[in-house]
Amino acid sequence: MKNRPPSPSIEQVLDLLRAEARPENLEGMARFGMTINNRLGVSVPIMRKIARQTKKNHPLALELWETGIAEARIVAALIAEPHQITESQMETWVKDFDSWDVCDQVCMNLFDKVPLAWKKVLDWSKREEEFVRRAAFTLIACLAWHDKEAPDEKFRKLLPVIEGASTDPRNFVKKSVNWALRHIGKRNLTLNKDALKTAYNIRNIDSKTSRWIASDAIRELESPAVQKRLREKK
Repeated sequence: MKNRPPSPSIEQVLDLLRAEARPENLEGMARFGMTINNRLGVSVPIMRKIARQTKKNHPLALELWETGIAEARIVAALIAEPHQITESQMETWVKDFDSWDVCDQVCMNLFDKVPLAWKKVLDWSKREEEFVRRAAFTLIACLAWHDKEAPDEKFRKLLPVIEGASTDPRNFVKKSVNWALRHIGKRNLTLNKDALKTAYNIRNIDSKTSRWIASDAIRELESPAVQKRLREKK
């Protein structure tokens, strides 16, 4: 049996990230609403390449997270082992979210694969911190996208949660609420009807934020392209 190559150290991974640093990208990232403190300017494809080279390594993921560097945290989510994620770790990481892209990358690459994901959706949707609440609805969108085995009823039960958060005017929350509603509605024809019913309920709420969330979702979920794809999928 061939000897396995030694696992990379945290400094080796950080060296790879620093070698790809593009400080000139930070201004553009800031325009897109990303927090640029503790950020190197590395692109997502490069981070994914570094994660593939590093391979799954849960202890290293924990070390990378503690650096506070945005790109190191995204790589951490890519190399962490979902079955080793504890509720305490999820709570620690979600409280550290300070930029929408780190929140979304962690949710789509790691948290949606953790069995506790469905519980944390409900827990975090009740929290007031902007990025914790965003994580709840980003996670709904990611589960609707990735969890192919989940029954419709699990998503149907989340529609009142989405409706309840539809008046939150904070930019990073309202966009994730909209994203969650649209992804549930694109899962299949049955959920499309349920999501549209929720969207029309939301549109009747006396709130500019609610009207925006609902109108955007209705526009996409009723579009000929989405309806055609769902009919063909059936």
